[in-house]
Amino acid sequence: MPLTATAVRQALPKAKAYKLSDSHGLFLLVNPKGAKYWRYKYRYGGKEKTLALGVFPEVSLKDARVAHQEARAKLDKGLDPGQERRIEKLTRNLAAADSFEAVALEWFGRVMPDKSESYRVRTRRILEKDLFPVIGQRPVGAIKPPEMLAALRRIEARGANDIAHRAKQTAGQIFRYAVVTGRAERDPSADLKGALVPRNKKHHAAITDPAEVGRLMVAIDGFTGTPIVKTALQLSALLFQRPGEIRAMEWAEINWEQARWEIPAEKMKMRTPHVVPLCRQVLELLEELHLLTGRSRYVFPSARGASRCISENTVRIALRTMGYDKETMTAHGFRAMARTILDEVLGCRVDWIEHQLAHAVKDANGRAYNRTAHLEGRSQMMQQWADYLGQLRVQAEAGNVVNIRKA
Repeated sequence: MPLTATAVRQALPKAKAYKLSDSHGLFLLVNPKGAKYWRYKYRYGGKEKTLALGVFPEVSLKDARVAHQEARAKLDKGLDPGQERRIEKLTRNLAAADSFEAVALEWFGRVMPDKSESYRVRTRRILEKDLFPVIGQRPVGAIKPPEMLAALRRIEARGANDIAHRAKQTAGQIFRYAVVTGRAERDPSADLKGALVPRNKKHHAAITDPAEVGRLMVAIDGFTGTPIVKTALQLSALLFQRPGEIRAMEWAEINWEQARWEIPAEKMKMRTPHVVPLCRQVLELLEELHLLTGRSRYVFPSARGASRCISENTVRIALRTMGYDKETMTAHGFRAMARTILDEVLGCRVDWIEHQLAHAVKDANGRAYNRTAHLEGRSQMMQQWADYLGQLRVQAEAGNVVNIRKA
């Protein structure tokens, strides 16, 4: 006699496990602790087998009968329901291993360790916030250009055009990794050229007029914040390296004997070592700051703990405190300030300036210069730059800035 829902619900545990049969091999197994399991007993290849169909009450009598019928249908086709289930499970596991998210995390673990922390965090945020929720569970080899475009359109919809382009670039790297590891045949993001809204052009405001530069140096000299932040401002102007490189400067990177700041490749945007000659004024500032932060790893340790450096907003906020808004001067603007004046006012060699900015500079044969190329000339240029900034500051204090134009 077939089971009823009431009989299943009222079945009580006994000292030993027992079965309540339904029909055609379907039965309810009740164990001594009261747990109730749906099972299907069948024969295949001359052997008796049992297939688990779920647990009551999560799987009702009706649901168990549907699963039972599906298993019988496979048996009627000459298939082993148990083996078919194992194949389906394996297929699902393989699909999960080849999902966009799984491949992306594998790629991230292999490619990202040698990247900067800020780049790793930014990339992880794009994956977790913008890509995984949309295409993360899709088989990486099955994603088509329209599907990829739809994911990027969601980012554009909130006005984040730059992030949409970064997400496309990141996805492209992941798809290409999937191709070389045999899990995709091509990169669908390659077909999206021109499909996105153009990037928002970044404008790093910079002061390039010598008179205004002089007044900026006066403002920095009179900065009333902490000595750490004040020195960061001063070195931003004197060394004109990227803001992230300035704030992450470490004492171990300072070569006092040769008066150099030797930045390792892993901290540079171009992933090549960089040498910054240190002029007299910079060495004096560092010697003074060393008394305060010399026991820390970083030259500019964070107020929240010496184990990390000041944040990327520190110099920016200091500039705002001094009265310079984002349309007038930025932390990155110190680079443009130096680039313009060294070339147009002081007449320094452009290749020396570009090399000092850590831009890619090649020789006449198209080969990249090594990190110590033109070091003597660059050292003289850096001293000339520091002296000129000092002159502008003195003249601004006196209200008389004179432009020294190149011949």
